[in-house]
Amino acid sequence: MALQADQIQDLITVTLKDLGRLKFVELASTLQEYHALGKLIDQYKVQYQSGTAIQWNIMLNQSGAAKNVGLFESDNVNISDVMTTASIPWRHCTTNYAFERREVQFNATPARIVELVKIRRTDAMISLAELMEKNFWQAPPTTSDTTHPYGLAYQIVRGQADEEGFLGKRPYAQDGTQFSDHSGLDPDLSANAQWRNYFADYSEVNKTDLVRKWRKASVFTNFKPVPQVAVNDYNTGNNYAYYTNYNVIGRLEEALEAQNDNLGNDIASKDGQLVFRQVPVMWVPHLETDTTNGTDPIYGVNWGTLKPVFLSGEYMREEGPTQVPGQHTTMQVFVDSTLNFKCTDRRRNFLLSKVS
Repeated sequence: MALQADQIQDLITVTLKDLGRLKFVELASTLQEYHALGKLIDQYKVQYQSGTAIQWNIMLNQSGAAKNVGLFESDNVNISDVMTTASIPWRHCTTNYAFERREVQFNATPARIVELVKIRRTDAMISLAELMEKNFWQAPPTTSDTTHPYGLAYQIVRGQADEEGFLGKRPYAQDGTQFSDHSGLDPDLSANAQWRNYFADYSEVNKTDLVRKWRKASVFTNFKPVPQVAVNDYNTGNNYAYYTNYNVIGRLEEALEAQNDNLGNDIASKDGQLVFRQVPVMWVPHLETDTTNGTDPIYGVNWGTLKPVFLSGEYMREEGPTQVPGQHTTMQVFVDSTLNFKCTDRRRNFLLSKVS
């Protein structure tokens, strides 16, 4: 459909009305914080791979060859299969924006209030930021889905009510159905018992229930290298972080105030200061509504084992401007990524949540 200048709403808004030159107020974003995006857009912290899928090697078992012996005892050499391979598929996301060639001239100085093309690009990137943030915190909507990445709710999962230990097995989709495996391995099998995350179910946000189980989970998931055994591990270094919703943070801040007898005049003196084992506890907007892994979840994430992986050459790849077919004066720009999230060691991560 052909448009005239007075019909292009964005053009009219930024060119004719007095908004303050080269400034505008961005109210389009809907989230207060973007935790995951910082990990995704830092190209020095992400990983790159090629191939038709994302694959890595895992030693899940050991041969048990070591034993106590007596003098002159006969040798018994056993060789066991101890290696397996995990694999996840690639996922793709895109955003775009467009502009008509003459819009740029209509928006030229001295009439320009803000740069029209910059607004279009900002709009596209805000949309992409919110999509990536949502993708990271959530599991796919169904087990048959082929477009959504494997977010945190897929990687670190709940067990059953009243359970505690390495019992986070197969992940759940958003609709409540359960996947048949995790990254190509079935953690329900006893042979794959090491391919499970730690989980504990709690009832109350207090020191004797939640905090006690949180302490235990932090200790039990802190695996360290075997002395004198050199392993070329995928882990890039233990880097722990804790994420939850406001219901948990608010009550823990109240508990923090209750244990301090000298708070002064500040009625909310501990707000924003909550830490666990010297690590900040961070609020995540998406965890206010996501109940895939139970109510009021607390994710203990080891970023040394959890990484966004991009296909080589497809990291936030921006192409254009190119001409829109059939509209010779309209230009379009696309920003594409091919990626997924992989957890190379599930047992170094944990989840605490209320499970009905």
